[in-house]
Amino acid sequence: MSADQLLEALDPDQREVASAVTGPVCVLAGAGTGKTRAITHRIAYGVRTGTYAPTSVLAVTFTARAAGEMRTRLRELGVGGVQARTFHAAALRQLSFFWPQVVGGAPPRILEHKAPVVAQAATGLGLGVDRLSVRDLSSEIEWSKVSLVSADDYVRAASATGRPAPAGYDRATVARLIAAYEEAKDARGVIDFEDVLTMLGHMIESRRDIAETVRGQYRHFVVDEYQDVSPAQQYLLDQWLGGRHELCVVGDPSQTIYSFTGATPHHLLTFAERHPDARVVRLVRDYRSTPQVVDLANRVIAAASGRRRSAGLELVAQRPSGPPVGYTVYDDDDAEAAGVAARIGRLVAAGTPAREIAVLYRTNAQSEAFEQALADAGIGYLVRGGERFFARKEVRDAIVLLRGAARSMADVPMPQAVRDVLASAGWSPEAPAARGALRERWDSLQALVTLADDLAAREPATATPAGDEPVSGAPARGAASLVDLVAELDERASAQHAPAVEGVTLASLHAAKGLEWDAVFLVGLSEGLMPISLAETDAAVAEERRLLYVGVTRAREHLELSFARSRAPGGRASRKRSRFLDGLWPDSGGSRRTGTSGRGGATPALGGDHDPVLYEALREWRQQVALETDKPAYTVLVDATLSGIAQLRPASVRELARIPGIGPAKIDRFGPALLAIVAAHR
Repeated sequence: MSADQLLEALDPDQREVASAVTGPVCVLAGAGTGKTRAITHRIAYGVRTGTYAPTSVLAVTFTARAAGEMRTRLRELGVGGVQARTFHAAALRQLSFFWPQVVGGAPPRILEHKAPVVAQAATGLGLGVDRLSVRDLSSEIEWSKVSLVSADDYVRAASATGRPAPAGYDRATVARLIAAYEEAKDARGVIDFEDVLTMLGHMIESRRDIAETVRGQYRHFVVDEYQDVSPAQQYLLDQWLGGRHELCVVGDPSQTIYSFTGATPHHLLTFAERHPDARVVRLVRDYRSTPQVVDLANRVIAAASGRRRSAGLELVAQRPSGPPVGYTVYDDDDAEAAGVAARIGRLVAAGTPAREIAVLYRTNAQSEAFEQALADAGIGYLVRGGERFFARKEVRDAIVLLRGAARSMADVPMPQAVRDVLASAGWSPEAPAARGALRERWDSLQALVTLADDLAAREPATATPAGDEPVSGAPARGAASLVDLVAELDERASAQHAPAVEGVTLASLHAAKGLEWDAVFLVGLSEGLMPISLAETDAAVAEERRLLYVGVTRAREHLELSFARSRAPGGRASRKRSRFLDGLWPDSGGSRRTGTSGRGGATPALGGDHDPVLYEALREWRQQVALETDKPAYTVLVDATLSGIAQLRPASVRELARIPGIGPAKIDRFGPALLAIVAAHR
């Protein structure tokens, strides 16, 4: 694709991001707005125009999956040589390179799990610890390190931020444990993942020759999910930059959900202050979800308060209207699990693939009931957060077989060759009826078959503005071979970018970040779980609201919300629905789905004689005004104002002025048109 063609594939806001090839640039990107498309096209456009060489770009993100996806998209755009890695992967690579030069010898071993060393340090201090307290203390040590808080400064920093004492230990004891952990780690000759960031940062900061080498190699930086950057990561980023401003950051303050790990949106929210000449671009066109889902997401986050809310984004749906959002109250947890499984069964029977359905919950302990209910219903599932896909024995063995077959089955069409090879490893065209290990093995092999089919059907990477889907009509490239599939698997294995396994996904809301499905069931939405009872401060409750927002925005088309009145059958019905759904949940106590009309999304819950047809007409008018002025629809009039007009049906300017959200300037500009629409619907 030429440079001009790269820009033509984007919407106006994405195009502004892509064409801003020199920094500093801050992209505030809402969920589903095509941020990965925008930043990969920005890199490709910069290379096509000769602004920078591919090898001078370092793109960092927070998950290996996201980094792998970025590399894949860049490769499809014809851009090779760009380094797209997680913070830790990029830092470890550089630290390993410079260690012999700075320290001498081989780099120390990375400590994969803190727990054994934390337990050793606690025992040395005479602390009685068990498995759970070691886990909590390990998390607190990790927070202190990513927050650049030393043992000597821990008590002050923890008090200032209001962090609760972990595992019941006072802060002074935790400070002593942090120091003992570092000593125990040094005695073993190992470093942890947080050390990788800070050690490399110190090398660059203290050694001019190292700084010149790194900064000479990397001149342009892109940071995805910037709202989740920690002080340690920002410190390393500052050393990479060395005072330069060739930086593009992408983030969404409404998706800040990892504050407990040391992540902070502070750097995103203050980016324009630290870079006064920064270009700030907002992506609000949502290509992922239907208007019904987008409307609920906007209303959930609209109740947030403080600076993060003021920096938030109101999404504008771009997809056609879909089914209404479902709201269901169940008697108990077992009934909720059975009801959700039955609903999933109907979706699968109607044609929705099981891999495109997810059940999301607040805590991992909630998964058991849904695992049992899905198993009883004969529906396959996988629990996200279990064994990594490429670490499974059947997957490793299958890749070995495919690698060997690539040399001997060159004349067989790739999808058929894959089926023939995997049949010898236990795959069959039909899934086994049994659950358990046999079905899990088949699911893994079926994921490889599906990936082969997808690779064989993959089109060249020309695209429409409306999201991230390729368009047809481009010249077909050569048919993919087994060699191509093995190369794809090697790339995915190195990035831990697993293919989709055929089965319903069960995942916590935190684990669902960055993913999306056709159908999403948000379960257990009662007080104590959402927000969780441990959220005792205003900041913690606000983060729980953002967590719910993330869950809502995972759904493309079908979205179901539910909770149970009691924990066990016959138990006391004492649970109340989440406070975050006040004003959004239908008033009836039973199962009900919100109404919808036309393309406008879920009809708001209005009192009085509400006219849904008038409300739709007002939304259509607003959308037309937004298109004519090339501005987000919410800047014309917000949904609440349109709802008020639809409810009160003003007949004069004076009556129109009584409705909140429409002041004199907007009455002068839009009043005649609004009154005419109301009059036409009397």
